[in-house]
Amino acid sequence: MQPVKILIVDDEKDVEILFKQKFRKEIRQNQLTLEFAFSGQEALDRLRSNQPPEFVYIFSDINMPGMDGLELLELVKKEFADIQVSMISAYGDRANINKAMESGAKEFFTKPIDFENLKREIYKLLNL
Repeated sequence: MQPVKILIVDDEKDVEILFKQKFRKEIRQNQLTLEFAFSGQEALDRLRSNQPPEFVYIFSDINMPGMDGLELLELVKKEFADIQVSMISAYGDRANINKAMESGAKEFFTKPIDFENLKREIYKLLNL
């Protein structure tokens, strides 16, 4: 079985270390492959570089310079409707949550991330 490819989009580079630590077991067991993009545009470029895209799930921060996560979400849902997208924000404000959910986000997480909750979401994808 091929590992499920997940794209994490966040302008803070330290999230890469955090995610790799939290999903160490799943990565080692070849269930998951995590890739990282540090801007909305970089994420879009990665998605467009393979047809069809290899990713089944995107986990994106909302507040990023340039293209923010909500803009990315709308573009992903237009171009790659099959890819599930969950949003994350340091601010759990109702307006961002509503906009994300209306735009097709699967889930909305606030920082600090509840990784147990996130793992449950991903395990549903993996059918574990």
